Amino acid sequence: MPIRPRFSRKSIATLALVLLAACQSDVTPPQVTKTSPPVPAGANVVLQWHQASVEAIRITKPGPPMTARALAMLSTAMFDAWAAYDSLANGTRYGAELRRPADEFTAGNKAKAMSYAALETLLDLYPTEKTALDARMTSLGYNPATRSTDRATPEGIGHLAAQALLNYRHLDGSNQLGDLTQPDAAGNKVPYGDYTGYVAKNPAVSLLVPTLAASVPSPESWGPLTYVNQAGATVSPKFIAPHWGKVRPFAMTSGDQLRPPAPKRFGSPEYLVQLQEVVDVTANLTDRQKAIAEYWADGPTSETPPGHWHVFAMGVAERDRHSLDDDAKMFFALSNAVFDAGIATWDAKRTYDTSRPVTAIRYLLGGTQIKGWGGPGRNNVAMDGAAWMPFQPAFFPTPPFAEYTSGHSAFSSAAAEVLKRFTGSDNFGASATIAPRSFKAEPSAPEVAVVLTWPSFTEAADQAGLSRLYGGIHFRDADVTGRAIGRTAGAQAFQRAQAYWLGLIRP
Repeated sequence: MPIRPRFSRKSIATLALVLLAACQSDVTPPQVTKTSPPVPAGANVVLQWHQASVEAIRITKPGPPMTARALAMLSTAMFDAWAAYDSLANGTRYGAELRRPADEFTAGNKAKAMSYAALETLLDLYPTEKTALDARMTSLGYNPATRSTDRATPEGIGHLAAQALLNYRHLDGSNQLGDLTQPDAAGNKVPYGDYTGYVAKNPAVSLLVPTLAASVPSPESWGPLTYVNQAGATVSPKFIAPHWGKVRPFAMTSGDQLRPPAPKRFGSPEYLVQLQEVVDVTANLTDRQKAIAEYWADGPTSETPPGHWHVFAMGVAERDRHSLDDDAKMFFALSNAVFDAGIATWDAKRTYDTSRPVTAIRYLLGGTQIKGWGGPGRNNVAMDGAAWMPFQPAFFPTPPFAEYTSGHSAFSSAAAEVLKRFTGSDNFGASATIAPRSFKAEPSAPEVAVVLTWPSFTEAADQAGLSRLYGGIHFRDADVTGRAIGRTAGAQAFQRAQAYWLGLIRP
């Protein structure tokens, strides 16, 4: 006879209640509470990672267009990671695919995801700076060695956002990895190497002696210069990134979308007027004009013009007490506007391949007595036009790329346009003090401190462009045309960036 379990009536009733409760559809399982990582101390992570990027730029010294691209990549990677924790925004690569549940939209999750995206992007761009970048990550409370693809975690979101962007940008025509060019003599790939076959039409000429007309076979075209750099080495730098007009832009349809009309014909009456303006201005510079030329020069060891405006933007963020969300958006728009401005500018530089004032003046005014800046402490001195010099330090007399149009003007106007639109006002209110006896081109000047003030973003951008005329780097047309390119590039980039953060556009 089978043995049956014995239950009391009370135990049967209890069991029935338990089984009934288990079958109820409205019973909620126990909830697992997700903890959000703490928010790092100090400035928000957008500002901290942009500061890290600026420091890397000063050390590694990429050219201005490469700097603009790097800043855009950093901002975009962080934006794409941030977008996963926003109810509207779409990332540039994944769209809304990485979006997390609303209860995960915390400041801690955003900061962590954005930091992992930033670190991976910057390590790709500046591999020699790994120690400093890892230290920055550690200071924020994160493990720089963590690599996760789990999209349910901030680390995974950051990695996926960065990796997708890097895969995209490695094929954008910049030749960052050097895959499109032949290796150098040592067998190494040449990052950002030219793959378009550009060859300067003029041989390098030394600025230490007057330039003979016969040594400049194509005076209307750009030519390299030979000089002694800050390290004491004699160099003749090649044209930086003549292929850059082919880089895939952010908001422009192509690199040549904003290509301006051709500049004034070399040697024409109109050309000679602007050439004479450079001669006259640089011969009679005031300390204030010299300060403007020096302040905006952004040459070697600087963050270059694109980085300069990102430093300004950090100040704007502090001034306006931005949140992390604010800066995710502002730097995304700003950096991509500056990036596009660089592509458009380099397209024009390569297309027209025009000579700098130092080449044109020495060629056209050689054999003629003129007044010019004769070096430190020698203003408005008589000289042969073949010996004319720009107001620049001898170790970096003129940037190595064509004159038309002005990169300073385009970068600055694009940045000013975005900052004006994002903040809702052109008010800037910043200033800089140039200390006595601090000029690189003229160490004994200025005699007293010079204060430069910029009530508006537009005035700062205009002064940046004008500084190149004072320095003898550009003719006026290159400045004016560059400003127009920058304003258009800035407006287009802002509109596209805004469409991403409002969820109105998908990749």
